[in-house]
Amino acid sequence: MNTEKQAVKDFWNRASCGEVYAGGDTMRSRLDAQAEERRRLEPYIAEFARYSSARGKRVLEIGVGMGADHLEFAKAQPASLTGIDLTERAIEFTRSRLELYGFTPNIMVGDAEALPFADDSFDIVYSFGVLHHTPNTAQAIREVYRVLAPGGVARIMIYHKYSITGYMLWLRYGLFAGKPARTLKEIYAQYLESPGTKAFTREESRQMFAQFEELSILTQLCFGDLLEGEAGQRHKGLLLSLAKRFHPRWLIRRALPNHGLFMMIEARKQAR
Repeated sequence: MNTEKQAVKDFWNRASCGEVYAGGDTMRSRLDAQAEERRRLEPYIAEFARYSSARGKRVLEIGVGMGADHLEFAKAQPASLTGIDLTERAIEFTRSRLELYGFTPNIMVGDAEALPFADDSFDIVYSFGVLHHTPNTAQAIREVYRVLAPGGVARIMIYHKYSITGYMLWLRYGLFAGKPARTLKEIYAQYLESPGTKAFTREESRQMFAQFEELSILTQLCFGDLLEGEAGQRHKGLLLSLAKRFHPRWLIRRALPNHGLFMMIEARKQAR
């Protein structure tokens, strides 16, 4: 594993995404608390994931995190359900979650840029908020295409470059730091989550998904854009507390609805 990817793995092995919400005395209570808060903060995930569409299908989730989505896919009774994640920590959480609910997980540590599966293996490939962290996102998307069966559907969320989150990070680490020439690319890579995190324009996303026959791209204001919920491992302090208190959420929702961090992409592989 190269140095860049190892840095990403080390970051997420310290704390899985959403782990800050995992309060409780038992593993079950911790996992349930995390899932409930995720549903509250990100109600649009269920509509995008379409868990029920997995019934009778072969499903792959890339980046299982703490397993909240993976459990919902398992409940939908797919023909098969497989998950991979770069970190051992995420695999442990997801295995615990599924076993607590009576499922036998098929999950493993794996690399999104080199999926250990044969061509045309899955009917649905799902990944929410993961592929922008791997060093070569375009290669990961090529792998998604390869393992999808003809007519299969990919539902992928990656970060959107022109987002409220990006603008706020630029104000904090660019303008207010006396470095206004810093680009959004630099800001995302250095200050948003794991080292090297990327965000893409719609056109860049279209290029990465050019192999697919059908493509739908929607942007979504998320809790990060609206300063709701926790800000993650990297961001704490008085300035953030003040920003959360005075953030003009109503104005952002009304005037800048297309400047959300989440870019949700649904793409279909050509049927033979």
